Amino acid sequence: MTEATSEAIPAGKSAPDSRDDGDIAADYLEELLDISDVDGDLDIEVREARTYISVNSDGESNLSKLADGETVDALQHLTRLAVQAETGEFSRLILDIGGSREARRGELAGLVDRAITRIEEGASSAALPPMSSYERKIVHDIVSERGYVSESEGEARERHTVIRPGASA
Repeated sequence: MTEATSEAIPAGKSAPDSRDDGDIAADYLEELLDISDVDGDLDIEVREARTYISVNSDGESNLSKLADGETVDALQHLTRLAVQAETGEFSRLILDIGGSREARRGELAGLVDRAITRIEEGASSAALPPMSSYERKIVHDIVSERGYVSESEGEARERHTVIRPGASA
């Protein structure tokens, strides 16, 4: 059984477009979870005009079979397409299943730390493997926190992040 929760909208105010994205996405995901016989609770949050949907479970659940990175990315893509089919506009929603996004952030931090170690050992720069724009944004944030600079290079599926020493590094 799934359950969707979201922020209340004050009377007399209309929901921003991203709330509509969240409702459409939640309906799509609830149906998908029901068809898959997977238990999970949906939480919808809107931050900086982007909808974030988390699917989690309390106690024992078979949700973990959907929580690996590639599966989450595929489900996010399908959910975005479902929203786009309904609204006619591209959706930038982010889907997290069972904390997989936070786990991936930890993996990305490890990649950044290893790249910074290579720079500290004498490399002029360190390139990370290709990744999505969302993951590159996370990498840029982590790199900045570490006092280094980064930029995205390459095209399409080969777009990746290159890390270089910062002014203070």
